[in-house]
Amino acid sequence: MFRVSSILILLCTVSALLGASSARAGLQFQAGETDGGLRYILVSGDFAYQDDLSVFEALARSSTAKAVTFRSPGGNIQKAMELGRLIRRLGLGTAQFRVSECASACSLAFLGGVIRFAEAGSIGVHKSSFQGDVPFSTQEAVSAVQQITADVITYMIEMGVDPALLQLSLQYDSNDIRYLSMSEMAKYKVVTVPPDSGQPTVASAAPSPMPPPPISAPTPPPSANPSLVIPEAHSGRVGHPRGSAPLKALPEGKSTNVAVLRNGSPVAVLGSSGRWYRVQAGNQIGYMHDTWVHVDQYDGGPFGRRHIQVKSFSNYAEAEAYVRTSSIPLSAYLATNGWYAITLANTFDEPMAKSLVSEMKARGAIPDDAYATFGNTYVRKVCCQ
Repeated sequence: MFRVSSILILLCTVSALLGASSARAGLQFQAGETDGGLRYILVSGDFAYQDDLSVFEALARSSTAKAVTFRSPGGNIQKAMELGRLIRRLGLGTAQFRVSECASACSLAFLGGVIRFAEAGSIGVHKSSFQGDVPFSTQEAVSAVQQITADVITYMIEMGVDPALLQLSLQYDSNDIRYLSMSEMAKYKVVTVPPDSGQPTVASAAPSPMPPPPISAPTPPPSANPSLVIPEAHSGRVGHPRGSAPLKALPEGKSTNVAVLRNGSPVAVLGSSGRWYRVQAGNQIGYMHDTWVHVDQYDGGPFGRRHIQVKSFSNYAEAEAYVRTSSIPLSAYLATNGWYAITLANTFDEPMAKSLVSEMKARGAIPDDAYATFGNTYVRKVCCQ
């Protein structure tokens, strides 16, 4: 662990070192030590696909470095995330200063730090771009962009960073740079150590981002907490993964179809029978499963967006403990069955949700039974801001 006083000493040391060095293509790794005894590694140059990160790992182990700082304008995104994951696995912190540069892909490597400190204006972000000599058809380009976006969001979630940072990055073309203010870095959890903090907070470096929750006392009955009361459904819109849903004659799946309603079609909720709503659409009355109707009286997220549900609990205390002890941003929603659904903190469009589920399962970041859902049975978010 390194403290703010050590960071300030590192700033002075790195400033002198950077003034005497010049940028080179490809990554260069240089070990150093401050007057206060803090051992660090300076990563400089462009991130390139062929960079051998085993050199970095060997240097980090042999030098017993505690921190990493950067002088890089960016480069290959995948290589930057690979270095970030290696930094996290080695338990290293990251520190960045205005006297040097960490922009574009470099900002992703910075996020790997277990403890992260950065001065305002030292981290730059923008949208990614492809090399001009790479022949892509339009369809291939769209697919590649979706995959890269999914990879980056997955990585940000793994590092405990708000993936909304990517949305900010996408507002700036690849030939422009947005340098983050301190308030933005705090908002998106880019840093764990504010400049005026005396004690840095440590981002979890545990290999499993989904730790089991501790055993907790049962939650009080819903009547004791207004936020746990489920309002009566009166109206809503059809929302089905296939784009339309059947209106059934009876409250059962094998019943005949009265009609088929497209997503977004308004319905009036006349009553319910178990998991089925009795609804009216125009002059037609029938039944729809509660997972097919986005109820207006609920606040389960934007219509048409997908949640990624990773877990559920029968009581609030366990749900809250699970969310608060996770190293990735999660939310808990009260569901219509009285359980609490645990989801990733953000919602996504359908292609992105599918890509994220696949990518995060492959990396072990979410359970194998996690899935994308409209969240139509989510009543409201109850944890945690």
